[in-house]
Amino acid sequence: MTKYFSGVLFLVVGNSGAGKDSIISGVVNIYPSNLKKIYAPKRYITRPPSETEKNISISPLEFKKMEKDGEYALKWHIYGLDYGIHIEIEDWLKNGHPVIINVSRTIVNEAKEKYKNVKVVFIDVPFEITYQRIKDRKRESEELLNERIERAKNNQKFPEANFIVDNSGKLDDAINHLLEYMLKDIKEF
Repeated sequence: MTKYFSGVLFLVVGNSGAGKDSIISGVVNIYPSNLKKIYAPKRYITRPPSETEKNISISPLEFKKMEKDGEYALKWHIYGLDYGIHIEIEDWLKNGHPVIINVSRTIVNEAKEKYKNVKVVFIDVPFEITYQRIKDRKRESEELLNERIERAKNNQKFPEANFIVDNSGKLDDAINHLLEYMLKDIKEF
């Protein structure tokens, strides 16, 4: 059953190293204060904490318990890790707040079936830049690094996106471009 909430759910997708978290953080920082508050929830991830990401690190056992207890609005498994978005986003959306989340493109269709008011944003970055960013962050093992690089090489476009943001230049340009798009769908309160 599709849930209709007045708040817009913005799903940000793109390859590893595309700058999704940096763009989301930038949008939240410059979001107009005269609008309903924007939320960018942290993701629950079954990996050790990282200095480069603001996520909630939990064990696979904790993840499964939260899943069993119905605490995730969205969840997915990729690169040997479990990711989850807490169900609290439904309260925010119900109250008319926009919510922006970095998610895997593998859950876009499921999210659109579950929620009516969804916009998908693809962060586009040329492969050469993506490749260098993934290598530079030194977060993954060599095997996982190669898996992310291969996935990036094979997924340079996402035709299902409602909007595309080019993040191959200045980060501020990408942030402003996304915010301009989002403001077309967000009502003043």
